[in-house]
Amino acid sequence: MKTKSQKRWSLVANIVLSVSSFLALMPFLLLIIASFTDEEVAMTDGYTYFPAKWSLAAYDYIVGQAAMIGRAYGMTIITTLIGTSAGIVITALFAYMLAQRKLPGRKLLNFYVVFTMLFNGGLVPTYIMYVGTFHVKNTIWGLIIPNMLINGFMIMLVRNYFENSIPEELYEAARIDGASEYYNFFHIALPLSVPILATVGLMTGIAYWNDWQNGLYYLDDKGKHLYTIQNILNNINTNIAFLASNATAGVNLADLPTTTVRMAIAVVGILPILIIYPFFQKYFAKGLTMGAVKG
Repeated sequence: MKTKSQKRWSLVANIVLSVSSFLALMPFLLLIIASFTDEEVAMTDGYTYFPAKWSLAAYDYIVGQAAMIGRAYGMTIITTLIGTSAGIVITALFAYMLAQRKLPGRKLLNFYVVFTMLFNGGLVPTYIMYVGTFHVKNTIWGLIIPNMLINGFMIMLVRNYFENSIPEELYEAARIDGASEYYNFFHIALPLSVPILATVGLMTGIAYWNDWQNGLYYLDDKGKHLYTIQNILNNINTNIAFLASNATAGVNLADLPTTTVRMAIAVVGILPILIIYPFFQKYFAKGLTMGAVKG
């Protein structure tokens, strides 16, 4: 039974968390309302929770541009699925290796991973390497490989989970029975690491879904067919002429609901994340808590 003091603190905590959750949702609500606001009202009155006039013009425009925006949406899904899947596999393999206490050179490898969390080669050398050496310019790999496929922070999270949440005795018992490291990894480590792998997958997936920088750096006019939804939105924010040049016949630039189109595309872009996140929430909290503990 809870004491009166505990009940009071529980009530205060629930109120604070409820208010915080409501405040966190307010920007999303404003974004959705703005996407349904009439263009002229949005231009004159700005964004408000109670617009003077509602309109579906922005979504009508998106439907009219279904070919371009649909292709960008498809590219976003493809890059997110490929990048997230590959990232989880590489991160898990690397982290499992670092979790082996008897691995020769383990401290040096751990230092190398931590060092990459603090320093990097810089934008210009990185760009020259990926374009000149790996030739990812105007390819789908330019959206997947640079800067995102593997992350030192994710590796350390998974490594700590392998070390502190899975008893070493399980590995030793399997080795005594003749199991190889491949068996231990695929049949012991991975099945017991669903929370942390789901956490890494969610964080990596969100990073890929929201990424626009790789498209900006590694795609030019020849790679427009590889634009993701975030690249489309970035181009709208920097130059409305991009959408105007791809508009269907009969659409006048003056008629484009540019302000509300930004909001509508942003709504379309964040919907999958809002839908998927509740299913990963329980893994997210557990994975971060257990993976961040160093024994």
